[in-house]
Amino acid sequence: MVEFTDGAVMAQLGTPDMRLPIQYALTWPSRMLLPGERLDFAGLGKLDFEEPDTETFLGLPLAREAVRSGGTMPTVLNAANEEAVSLFLHEKIGFTQIWDAIEKAMAAHRVIQDPGLDAILDTEREIRALVRSWS
Repeated sequence: MVEFTDGAVMAQLGTPDMRLPIQYALTWPSRMLLPGERLDFAGLGKLDFEEPDTETFLGLPLAREAVRSGGTMPTVLNAANEEAVSLFLHEKIGFTQIWDAIEKAMAAHRVIQDPGLDAILDTEREIRALVRSWS
């Protein structure tokens, strides 16, 4: 959901399937038919909202920090996450060390505000190498 400056809130709702966001990325600004299950509002019944448990879902505070910092920090979060998950999947680190690696990478990074594409790609390469060096 996104809250606009006028207080209006718009939500993107759908079935839990990454094919839709991937399709958006590949076909934007157009929209194409995506075969598959559709969200059934009658079957859904109601939506319940509650505060997220940031003690359990440690990625949420890190993501919020990356957004607040802006610039290259969201790139750091993403690159560190992808590398740490890869290390976990290859049994080089434990599951909870994923969050530690992301936090450590974010702490080590000096944010570049308003980065161009080269700065973003350089940051991604540097952070991936940094996280890999810790295993």
